[in-house]
Amino acid sequence: MDTNILKIAIIDNDEALTPIYRQYFDGVDNYELYGIYKSVHALLSEFGRSYPDIILCESVLNGISGIDGLEYFHKKNPNLKVLMMSQKNDFKLIKEAFKKGASGYLLKPLTKERLFQSIEEVNQHGVALELDVAKKIISSFQTKTFDSFSRKENEIIELLTQGFTYKMIADRLCVTPSAVNFHIQNIYVKLNVNSKAEALQKLKEMELRQLNAA
Repeated sequence: MDTNILKIAIIDNDEALTPIYRQYFDGVDNYELYGIYKSVHALLSEFGRSYPDIILCESVLNGISGIDGLEYFHKKNPNLKVLMMSQKNDFKLIKEAFKKGASGYLLKPLTKERLFQSIEEVNQHGVALELDVAKKIISSFQTKTFDSFSRKENEIIELLTQGFTYKMIADRLCVTPSAVNFHIQNIYVKLNVNSKAEALQKLKEMELRQLNAA
């Protein structure tokens, strides 16, 4: 067998996708389907003298989750590359996956073209990151969001911390200054402050706590 052929293992508990995955690999010369498994444990139990080169793993699984499975895979073989798969383009999930050693994050459903393009990218460059996932990561770092505020309040907070005046915020968001003032007052109440300076200071402290918790 050609030693350049990459062995690919897939972990997905959606049985309806099994024949689709097999169809993707039919007639493909440079990839070998190592196996399709329903759980992290099922794949780990088959590890012996040989290992897959790349694992595609659903992030949410029964038993050991795909993300928690990263630790087990790398204990078996530190060189294993693992691509996480999920229907959720969620920053917290993406961040957790990369913190635990994922080599990429793919959004389901996967077409054959996207699947093999990601495999090739992780094989050649060590990482695979789709455009929509990259946008989510960039957006999460660019925009300050706080769970205790509404979407509109978070938009105003973002502009407020950038130095925008109330009128500038109103122009940017295409609302009236009185609407901005209404939201500002709600923000002050939630922050328990009485001025813009106090609000900015408290928001800065909240942002630092978020960064430290990340």
